[in-house]
Amino acid sequence: MKKKVGIIMGSDSDLPIMRKAADTLAAFGVPFEVHVMSAHRTPDAAAAFARSAREKGFGAIIAAAGMAAHLGGVMAAYTTLPVIGVPCKSTNLDGMDALLSTVQMPSGIPVATVAINGAVNAALLCCEMFAVYDEELAEKLAAKRAADQAKVLEKNAAVEAEFAAYGAL
Repeated sequence: MKKKVGIIMGSDSDLPIMRKAADTLAAFGVPFEVHVMSAHRTPDAAAAFARSAREKGFGAIIAAAGMAAHLGGVMAAYTTLPVIGVPCKSTNLDGMDALLSTVQMPSGIPVATVAINGAVNAALLCCEMFAVYDEELAEKLAAKRAADQAKVLEKNAAVEAEFAAYGAL
């Protein structure tokens, strides 16, 4: 049975950001579930989810929250599965508050943290972790990297051609 990813967000206002994680996982064929649970308003539900995640077939949890951003820490406190925090930008401090809340975890309760609004990287990190034991997924990741590289090289060639006319190269 394939492991799945839990995408947990503190509020449905985080959905536009976290939809990118869901889309990325779907593109790689990684199963997932999406839930709204708050570290502060529904702490019992968040703890219960984290406690039972392993036995329910999850292999990792992506926890997204803005402002106080304690959801990743709450998830990590109740499971030994990898937890990836996505600090979400809010009207306060452009998401720096969420970033600092997510990365400042005490020793022994790790939360891997991606960039503010970095849902795609959170999903890719889950794919990379799962690909340690899934060769097909590893091949899909390698193909994506190769396609990304080709796009950059194509853009570079266009820029070089444009500026070559000025004698810049």
